[in-house]
Amino acid sequence: MSKGSERATPGFLVWRLSTKWRVAVDRATAPLGLTHAQYSLVSSLYGMQRAGERPSQRRLADHTGLEPLYVSKLARALESAGLIERTRDPRDPRAVQLALTGRGEEVTLEAVKVVQGLLEQLLEPLGGLDGERTRAFGEELALLLDVPLGPGEPGTEG
Repeated sequence: MSKGSERATPGFLVWRLSTKWRVAVDRATAPLGLTHAQYSLVSSLYGMQRAGERPSQRRLADHTGLEPLYVSKLARALESAGLIERTRDPRDPRAVQLALTGRGEEVTLEAVKVVQGLLEQLLEPLGGLDGERTRAFGEELALLLDVPLGPGEPGTEG
């Protein structure tokens, strides 16, 4: 355990780990022209497309946990970079659908490899990607992500 972490609160540790992860992904994906937030969008979009979905910006925002306005901003930047296409949804003219371009798919696959390597490094102390402790850790994180924390969160009043 790092110096000072023994008495840290779980909230502080979650914040530190998320910051450490974001910075590591930012640095690792920068040579590919991506930020961590952009990586989150293109990798999620890649997975959704593989499942046969052409998601709206709103659906991608819900999936990633990012604010819809921020997803819109990121999508415009990714479109300008030639990595995604934004088109109006024929069923709902207010909605914008997203899809990776050919170049976007190439960059995304390279970024996924890079980030996968970081994930393997991060999870090594827990037994690696396939370790029992890693599986349990993932289950605990998923449980915490389902806890509503304030007004406007699913399952809360207000």
